Amino acid sequence: MRLEVFDPAPIGVMVTRGPEHRLGYFNERYRKTFGDRPLGRPLRDTFPDLAQSGYFAIFDRVFATGTPEVLTAVPIDVAFAETSGEQVRYFTFSISRTTFSDGDRGVLGVIAEVTEQVTAAERIRVLSEERRRALLRYRSLVNAGTQMVWVTAPDGGVTEPSPGWQRVTGQSWEEFRGDGWIDAVHPDDREAVLKEWGRALAEVWPRFTHTYRLRTATSGYRHFAVEAAPVRDGNTVIEWIGTCTDVEQEWQEARRGELLARAAAVTADTVHLDDMLTALAEVIVPDLADACAVYLLPQALLRPPGAPLTAERVAATTREGLPSLPPPDPGHLGPDSPLTRAADERRTVHAVFPPGSPPPDLVPPGTTPWTAPGANSAVLLPVVVDGTTAALVTASACGDRPPLGPSDIGLLRTLLDRADAPLSKAFEYQRTRQVALALQQSLLTEPPTVPDLGIAVRYRPSSAAAEVGGDWYDSFVLRDGATVLTIGDVAGHDLPAAVTMSQMRNMLRGLALDRQEPPGEILGRLDVAVQTLRPEFTGTCVLARVERRRPGRFRLHYAVAGHPPPLLIGADGTARYLNGGRSPMLGADPDPRPGSAVEPLPPGATLLLYTDGLVGRRTEDLSTGLERLRRQASDLAGAPLEVCCDTLLDRLPDDDGDDDVAMVGVRLPTAG
Repeated sequence: MRLEVFDPAPIGVMVTRGPEHRLGYFNERYRKTFGDRPLGRPLRDTFPDLAQSGYFAIFDRVFATGTPEVLTAVPIDVAFAETSGEQVRYFTFSISRTTFSDGDRGVLGVIAEVTEQVTAAERIRVLSEERRRALLRYRSLVNAGTQMVWVTAPDGGVTEPSPGWQRVTGQSWEEFRGDGWIDAVHPDDREAVLKEWGRALAEVWPRFTHTYRLRTATSGYRHFAVEAAPVRDGNTVIEWIGTCTDVEQEWQEARRGELLARAAAVTADTVHLDDMLTALAEVIVPDLADACAVYLLPQALLRPPGAPLTAERVAATTREGLPSLPPPDPGHLGPDSPLTRAADERRTVHAVFPPGSPPPDLVPPGTTPWTAPGANSAVLLPVVVDGTTAALVTASACGDRPPLGPSDIGLLRTLLDRADAPLSKAFEYQRTRQVALALQQSLLTEPPTVPDLGIAVRYRPSSAAAEVGGDWYDSFVLRDGATVLTIGDVAGHDLPAAVTMSQMRNMLRGLALDRQEPPGEILGRLDVAVQTLRPEFTGTCVLARVERRRPGRFRLHYAVAGHPPPLLIGADGTARYLNGGRSPMLGADPDPRPGSAVEPLPPGATLLLYTDGLVGRRTEDLSTGLERLRRQASDLAGAPLEVCCDTLLDRLPDDDGDDDVAMVGVRLPTAG
């Protein structure tokens, strides 16, 4: 670093070297301010007249950690070069670590004097406080017409005691003055009121209105309506005067109507049960409680009273600033659990207790608490659907919030009662959906890892969320080293179709593993077996073997039963459908005799098996969709296999996804 570049700088610059901070350089501005300080000596020796010794510690920290520090408008008491005797002046410092060309480290200080600005601001503050306030203040008090009155300076800090404020909040004058009033405002309301109050001060609104919760001396938090106006002397605002009015009862009535409307909206527009219950919990928190959890009882219809209870928590919400509720205990809840008793008796459990000390019968030893940390009250409500307790809702209040009481319980019950009809439908949907998901997960397995072959699988469910998809895929390696790829589609969108889909997939896997036969003959055996078990069944399928002929050379041995044809995309972007080995769909021919076909697989080529959801559209012919897929796949010939599959799915229109889509892609190695 060439320190001479700082010589003409209009602000002071100094550099020290080593852990002792030996003064190594200062520029002309620095010299004019602090005088000729001896170079080469430690900073503590160079400034023996510095009254504030803590500045040396700052140099130590910056040198040790490398973290810069900035001090704004801080006092310095030394013998300055331009004045006689010691005095206090104000400076802004920027102190950072620096490294010299020889590798030694030091500290760079940049110093700007701000004494004039500091003293000018102080003069303005004193003058503004001494202006004619008394007469104007009392004129405004007469217009306010209320006992709870407060006065602030133009910047918003409270400047006068308020007997009404002290009586309501219990804050002393020392606690109330300046910005102390914000401590009486509910923590959840502080950010909003400070933001609005700041805007009113900055823009000098003619009237400021806001509603927030104040901590009262006798009854927890209550809602108050605040009104304030600036007091002017000509065009100058010399202070603000405001009033607070208790509006708790009006707020409670408005809240009840708002919560009921929100609950009706979220339950009317939400299909998924988990989403609906989460939405209800988010209506309850934070307006009604600090924490809320919802437990489903999936075995409620089959469970006798008094037996252990299986409860699945599907929603858990806590207000901002509180830790999340702990995960529930795994397994079953014993018959003595409060959750179990509430479900069996279909009654509300309500408890008020010292903060953080729930009674033992509310949280039995060895179980995970279901109340918020520091809770002062809790409510447990059973949700009864068609005469059965199908869910449990728990809510708790904590901290400075008043304990949950009868009015809160009544509002909670009303919220849940209004959700009864959509909840009943949602529970029925949930039962169907759980079966569908279990079947889909059992079929959608990961592909095997095969040397020289890249295999990717994809599945996108139908947008008709209550339906069970009929598409499936599978891939595995045989004992002879061939890789089996299969994909299919079962007619129907119900649970029987899903069961048939599962049976067909498993039978096909067993036949392919057991028989060293061409794919067409295996499909024929599958067709006979499925028709025997389910005479009304119809479906489509592709069964293919990727066979290694010699190192780096593969061929495809395949059969197609009523399914869209495989698509082969060359490394050069040429794409064509493989139309050999075709036969009618499964279940259509009482005496099925599917054939097989063989196709060489060029190096670097991509093979794509898919279901008709990828190419079918309600408004166009299937051939149009096939041609579109061929063009899109051709454009993606050079893309990685995973990217190719994802892109083809992403190009499906969102508003046309009423059929599920399955896909299996294989990428051949390039010529070696």
